[in-house]
Amino acid sequence: MAASRRRRTAAVAATVVAVVLTAGLTTGCDAVNKALDCVQTADAIADSVTDLQQAVDAAANDPTQIDESLQSIDQNLDEIGDKTDNTDVNKAVDDLQKAVQNVRTAVQNGDETPDISPVTDAAGELTKVCTP
Repeated sequence: MAASRRRRTAAVAATVVAVVLTAGLTTGCDAVNKALDCVQTADAIADSVTDLQQAVDAAANDPTQIDESLQSIDQNLDEIGDKTDNTDVNKAVDDLQKAVQNVRTAVQNGDETPDISPVTDAAGELTKVCTP
C-alpha cells in the first residue's frame, strides 16, 4: 500500500513538473496555477477513492467510513469545479459526482458492499484530463 502511494506521489510530482515547465513556456501564471490545482486535487481525489475502497472493505466494522470517504471526494470535487473552466475537467467532475451519488444511494438503500468501480473509473478519467 505504501509503495503504491509513493508511486502515485512520484507520478503526480513528475506531472506537476511537466505542467509547470510546459505551462510556464506557453501561458501565464494563472494557467500554471489552475493546472497545478487540478493535478493536486485529482491526487487528493485518488487518495479519497483509495480510502473509499478500504472503507467498503471494512464496512462490516465501521459503516460510517464509507460516508466519510464519499464526503471527502465531494469536497475535493467542489474545490476543483470552482477552480476550472475547462470543459473536459468539468465533465469528469460531473461524472465523478454522479458515481459518488450512486454509491451513496446504494449505501442508503442498505448495500454494505456497493460497487465503486464507476467511482474509480471516473476518478481515473479526472486524473487523465488534469494531466497535460
